[in-house]
Amino acid sequence: MAEKTAGKRKKKRSSKKTVRNILIMVLAVAAGGAAGYGFAAYADLNIEGGLTFHGFLLWILYLIIAFYTAFFLQTVFHEGGHMIFGLLTGYRFSSFRIGSFMWIMQDGKLRFRRLSLSGTGGQCIMEPPDMKDGTLPYVLYNAGGVILNLLTGAAALAGCLMADGLWYLSLFFGTVAMAGAWLALVNGIPLKLEMVYNDGRNIVEIGKSRDAAYGFWLQLKMAKLQAEGVRVKDMPDEWFFMPEPERMQNSMTVSVGVSAAGKMMDEHDFSAAAEAIDVLLGLESGVTGLMRAMLTGDRIYCELLGDQKKEILGLWKEPWQQKVMKQMKNYLSVIRTAYAYALLCEEDLSRADKLKQEFDRRAKSWPYPADARSERELMELAGQRADGAEKTVSEGAKGNL
Repeated sequence: MAEKTAGKRKKKRSSKKTVRNILIMVLAVAAGGAAGYGFAAYADLNIEGGLTFHGFLLWILYLIIAFYTAFFLQTVFHEGGHMIFGLLTGYRFSSFRIGSFMWIMQDGKLRFRRLSLSGTGGQCIMEPPDMKDGTLPYVLYNAGGVILNLLTGAAALAGCLMADGLWYLSLFFGTVAMAGAWLALVNGIPLKLEMVYNDGRNIVEIGKSRDAAYGFWLQLKMAKLQAEGVRVKDMPDEWFFMPEPERMQNSMTVSVGVSAAGKMMDEHDFSAAAEAIDVLLGLESGVTGLMRAMLTGDRIYCELLGDQKKEILGLWKEPWQQKVMKQMKNYLSVIRTAYAYALLCEEDLSRADKLKQEFDRRAKSWPYPADARSERELMELAGQRADGAEKTVSEGAKGNL
């Protein structure tokens, strides 16, 4: 059974890689088209005025700068679209992130923090309106980024056509139009990407059931409260429950179970958390790559404080797990599990101490103070477990004298 499940997962990862490769090919073709347009413009200039070699290098530099600037601007427009259409449909601002630069509302003030999430170029989190009859507005909020990419891309294309004769403006606007079309494509067409689902897929998932809509609402509501300093264990108990496995067929419904497991972790009920995580990891669909890796990290932590079964602890060294953990190495929960693993499994005190120092450094600027307090407690529990084991060994040695 386990082999069949593993085989299915491999096939899914293979299909995701195929989709990713196709999108990369489309981007390469688009970039090649932009470069071709740029070199054609260069050729015209060279014929007309005779550019020097240094001029040619400056031209290449301008092309590269235009390309990266265009994608940066369209990423800002994309996240801005989520914010604008969220506000228009009853959501309230919570945080706005581009790359690792994040602005978050805390205590009524806008504060700057640093945070990055693998698989995303940015993120706009809004506090959702209350659900009515099990539903809430979600289409425009999720589609807002694509809408603004298309609008700004169309405006940039018009600017490109109007700037005829001004090659530098024509090239820049054309690149912005290309970037807008690309981001609208990869976010608008429903896709299950390697790490996370895109906006189009989220719209499809949320629309499947009231459970899925609730999962979407819960994620946003939890993020808002955590930004305000509320720990998961202190949030209303009625928010958290484990749906039946047959109901967890899409990522939004699965997220309800993930949130419930997170509450168990914060309450230090590691036995219940381990059982819940085992159910979630056993699902054949609905669990994103990032979700699976983070759940596996929590499962390993629970096992480190429990029976320390080798088959569970061995998951930490799996190639996929290590790949995602490296990408998420700045996340407090990842550092926490790495610390516990170094301390309780590898008994590497030097590495554990370095990880503790890294945790302390990251925790100072972590955007979610409640989350930082929770993870620090889990770090301390691992340390206490190590001290207890050391004490037991020491007492045993004395008894043998």
